[in-house]
Amino acid sequence: MDVHPRLTQGIEVEELGKTFGSGRRGASQVDAVAGISFRIAPGERCAFIGPNGAGKSTSIKMLTGILRPTSGKATVLGLVPWKERLRLARRIGTLFGQRSQLWFQLTPRRTYALLASMYGVSGADRDRRLGSLGKLLDATHLFDRPVRTLSLGERMRCELVASLLHEPEILFLDEPTIGLDLVAKTRFRDLIVRINEEQRTTIFLTSHDVSDIERVANRVIVINHGRIVFDDSVKVLRQSLLKRKLIGVLFEESVPTLSVEGAEVLSHDGAVAQLEVNTEVTPIRSVLDILLEQYPVADISVEDPPLEEIVSHMYERKA
Repeated sequence: MDVHPRLTQGIEVEELGKTFGSGRRGASQVDAVAGISFRIAPGERCAFIGPNGAGKSTSIKMLTGILRPTSGKATVLGLVPWKERLRLARRIGTLFGQRSQLWFQLTPRRTYALLASMYGVSGADRDRRLGSLGKLLDATHLFDRPVRTLSLGERMRCELVASLLHEPEILFLDEPTIGLDLVAKTRFRDLIVRINEEQRTTIFLTSHDVSDIERVANRVIVINHGRIVFDDSVKVLRQSLLKRKLIGVLFEESVPTLSVEGAEVLSHDGAVAQLEVNTEVTPIRSVLDILLEQYPVADISVEDPPLEEIVSHMYERKA
């Protein structure tokens, strides 16, 4: 991976842990994060996922300097977040789907002026960056409308501009597409990928939306009960955890009954059917051969199961 000249350091985490007291006077100790370790290279797009209560939010709060860990160590862009939070804040961007950086009674442009002043960005640099970001995100026409008049999708594009105004090297995204409709989600995901590819901004994403993970991230870290249970590419996540394939079939004419050795019929409605094959037991080729030889097949497709099923399956195994 080629690294942009300004991106020389990423995120390094070693045995990072956070324990909270619970019960009366904190007599009991709960490990919200139980000694996690990982590295994220500059320019990566990484999804950090897990069920509710897994430790995602606590981890992000430590990486952005909001919380101090109980044990372990971490650096973000070479800085210790909880010791150098102000310096780090100038070099990272954050976007939270349920929190706004924009003042609803003002236009985005006026908010950007305030944010630029806070970050020490000059007027000339601010205008240059707004021109570039407005073009990149197709948002320039929104800058002079009161935030309260924007749709959620439009506002999120303006929120993204606010997060990128000071040219952060790492962008932390927490549920960034929550509440968006399907079209807005798709567009927003494409924008995140473009920002990464064109500006080499490192992306650290948390989301419960599986499509966010599939379309934005190259790599997935899964955390459960405060521990990392998987760290690899999205492709490997699919391949290593479930050995199932889904076969979609369109027949030339209605088929009264359907039975294929080595496959489970998930659905069958006349000329359309979906089957599931455990490839550890039955080769996918043998099932396809039976279908093509015994039935009037017009079209056929083989797909992996949805990533959501794979992740859920993994949670069950590692719980």
